Amino acid sequence: MERHIAIGDYQYDLPEERIAKFPLDERSASKFLVWHGGEITERRFAQIGDVLPAGELLVFNNTKVIRARIIMHKPSGARIEVFCLEPHAPADYERAFAVTGACEWSCIVGNVKKWKDGYVGINFGYKGRAEYLRAWQVSDGGRERIVRFEWSAPLTFGQLLECLGRIPIPPYLNRESEEIDNTRYQTVYSKFEGSVAAPTAGLHFTPELIDAMTQRGFGFEEITLHVGAGTFLPVKEQDAARHPMHTEHFEVRRSTVARLLEKWGHVTAVGTTSVRTLESLAALAWRIRTSGTPEAERVIGQWELYDIPHDYSGRDALETLLDYMTAHNLDRLKASTQIMITPLGYEFRVVSRIITNFHQPSSTLLLLVAAYVGDDWRRIYDYALEHGFRFLSYGDSSLLMR
Repeated sequence: MERHIAIGDYQYDLPEERIAKFPLDERSASKFLVWHGGEITERRFAQIGDVLPAGELLVFNNTKVIRARIIMHKPSGARIEVFCLEPHAPADYERAFAVTGACEWSCIVGNVKKWKDGYVGINFGYKGRAEYLRAWQVSDGGRERIVRFEWSAPLTFGQLLECLGRIPIPPYLNRESEEIDNTRYQTVYSKFEGSVAAPTAGLHFTPELIDAMTQRGFGFEEITLHVGAGTFLPVKEQDAARHPMHTEHFEVRRSTVARLLEKWGHVTAVGTTSVRTLESLAALAWRIRTSGTPEAERVIGQWELYDIPHDYSGRDALETLLDYMTAHNLDRLKASTQIMITPLGYEFRVVSRIITNFHQPSSTLLLLVAAYVGDDWRRIYDYALEHGFRFLSYGDSSLLMR
């Protein structure tokens, strides 16, 4: 089937001064735009419990941003920045952060022209001893390089990044990371290391707000999707359907699938990464329905969800998935997705409502918003621009309800 999306139709003028360069002092004090079936109103994020339907189930992405940027130097003194994207050997995130001594990662390398051969490194002190971290390029093809790290200190790679790395704040902030970013570019519920970008819709939640909503009868569940650097990649094709989506790894627990089924029709995804994960479950379920297995090792394709019959509902999908996980005694399921949610007739099967920030012009995230609200995306963004909303990662929030 031929698919075409004119990315120029999803362009708007975003003045530099409207991009939030730093977080607010109080997370939940951000402005909150509510789009409800075409009507736009404005609140503060702390009032979200007054706006969402009673008993709604909110789904968080509990991934944790790693200090993925490492500034290293050649013996000659040349400065090389190594940006760790995802583990290569070992390839599993959990093992990759727990390994000691050596590992390999897929990385983006800054100033790569100065690093033709040999190693780059950092000398540092740890518990009174002189230690080192060194890195070599294992492969040098394309945008990403496989980099081998070796280090002397008795630290896991996760601990090493905490010690030597920097938080990779988005490039459009046009500044170096600062101490405040170490805490505020993480959600309060972040748990599992692996992302190079924060699931920013969740940055507005505080422990106090979550507690207050729980006491009012709202439910909370967590999935894990490790956000890749591809989330920042602009759509360069005039036809956005030709934009290659990046792969992101996710994990969902059986207890969460059961809860989603119980609350189907009342599921609010906190952020586009939660949307992508929850909607990807339908693809795994359809594979089970048609071939008896989710083939979780095979990435969910960019357009795979568009080929599922319209009468296969989200409830059907969650029942299929839960039955499979129960029958095979699976406590959790790990998979990866390249799903692209666009206005080309995408059918939301699991997600009922969306909490999200305001996204860049001509981005795949804006296409996702347009897939949910239709042409009203422009009214929403015009309102936000005219009423002083702050944009992008550290910016204000919105709730989208059909």
